[in-house]
This record gives sequence, structure tokens and C-alpha cells, in this order.
Amino acid sequence: MQRFAICNETWQDTPWDTTCAAIAAAGYDGVEIAPFTLTDDVRKLNAAQRGEIRRVAEGHGLAIVGLHWLLMAPKGLHLHTRNDRVRQETADYLKALADFAGDLGAPVMILGSPFQRTLEDGDFAGAWSRTREVIRQALPTLAARDVILCQESLPLPECDFIQTAAEAAQLVREIDHPHYRLMLDVKSMCAEDRPPAAIIREFAPLVKHLHANDANRRGPGFGDTDFRPIAQAAKDVGFSGWVSVEVFDYTPDPDTIARDSLSYLKEVWAA
Repeated sequence: MQRFAICNETWQDTPWDTTCAAIAAAGYDGVEIAPFTLTDDVRKLNAAQRGEIRRVAEGHGLAIVGLHWLLMAPKGLHLHTRNDRVRQETADYLKALADFAGDLGAPVMILGSPFQRTLEDGDFAGAWSRTREVIRQALPTLAARDVILCQESLPLPECDFIQTAAEAAQLVREIDHPHYRLMLDVKSMCAEDRPPAAIIREFAPLVKHLHANDANRRGPGFGDTDFRPIAQAAKDVGFSGWVSVEVFDYTPDPDTIARDSLSYLKEVWAA
């Protein structure tokens, strides 16, 4: 049976316990965390605080399924900048996030963060090489904590680097490590020149996580994106990861988004 989660920033500034209660009340199995909603630097959270985050989620019957928006905070991080100091700080923070995810029991981290991977002077080749270097630095920590870093593709206008699932998959294959895999986002796939279901089928062996959202940046079922072929493709390829609702438009309100998105997802997965 498919398991569904939702991202905590849907509730924006709502306290963690209240957010978890709302997610559980809506019927979800898990919660995905944007770390910047909890702290501007996860290294500031001690063992007791991390334990409390996990305890609260589990107390509401929720698994913490992953982390995303990894590089939003602290300020100034960049995945492939030519600035050696900033790039090293970014690699070090990815390691810290892997430890944080491990402490929370979160199996994946989603590497999106479009503003922290914009190209410098159109230097695609340099960005590609330096990105490989940074990710490789984080791999030993990811492996030690049994956390998988999942590469996300992001199209224009959000991002100008790793814009398609094919590019993300190419980087994953080049690095060739079991703790670096692929995440597919429905909104992003809708920007490509072929259906999301075809993308899921092609890259299925690499995919560990799915983000569910409409092409209009709202929740699944809140627009014209048909999730039936998406759900069918995921079932056909034996996808066993989490499907997590991530929205960028918080209307009409978080509870309605959560409830109606899950109802729609359960309907199409059961079809």
C-alpha cells in the first residue's frame, strides 16, 4: 500500500506539535521537514532537541520521511560556487544535515534548493564538476547514517542548473553511489516535453522519492494535472518510496490543502 506524507512548511509558522497534529488529523502517514522552518542551522539543535522533534512526530503516529529545502539556511550556501570557502561550507552543511536526518530517522534528503545552485556566468561545465565534488564529500556521512541524498531537477524559471530528470539521472549515474539517487517532482516533470508517467518509467531504478503537486504549484487535485497515469506508472514499476505533497501556493488554507490532496491521491492510487 502506498504511503503518503506532506511537507511541514505548508503550515508555515505553526509550531511543530500543532503541525504534526494537523498532518495526522488529515490522515497522513508521514511528514517531510524543511529544516529552515525549525532552525537557521541544524547544528544548533542538540541531541535532546532532535529527540524531541522525533518524539513529537512519532507521538502523532507520523514517520519523518525526509528533509528538503536543504540549503535555504544558513545564508550564503551555494552548491557549486567557484568560491572554495563557501563551497566547503556547503559540503560541510550537507554532512551536518545527513547527521540530522539520521537522528530523526529520515531516510532521504531532497537536493533542490534552486537559489543555491544558480549558475555563475553560465559556467555549466564547471558547476557540474564542482557539484560532483561537493556531493562526493558528503557520501561517507550519508552512508554512515544510512540516508539517501536524492537529486531533484528544477526547470525554469526556478532554476538554470539540472533542469530535467535526464540531467539529474546523468549526475546520479556518474557519481554512482547507493546513497545518491533521484527524486521526481510532478510539477517539475510537467515542464518537460513528455508525460510524467514516461519519466517515472524510464528512471524507475534510480527513484527513491516522489513529490506530489499540480503543475499550477498547488496540491494534487487542485488543478488540471491528471495523477492517474502517474500513479499507474509508479505501481507498474514497483515504486516503494514515499509520495509527499509539496505545494508552493498555500491557498485556500493548510488543512484544506492537506485533506483534499490526500483524498485525491488515495483515489487515484486505488483506481
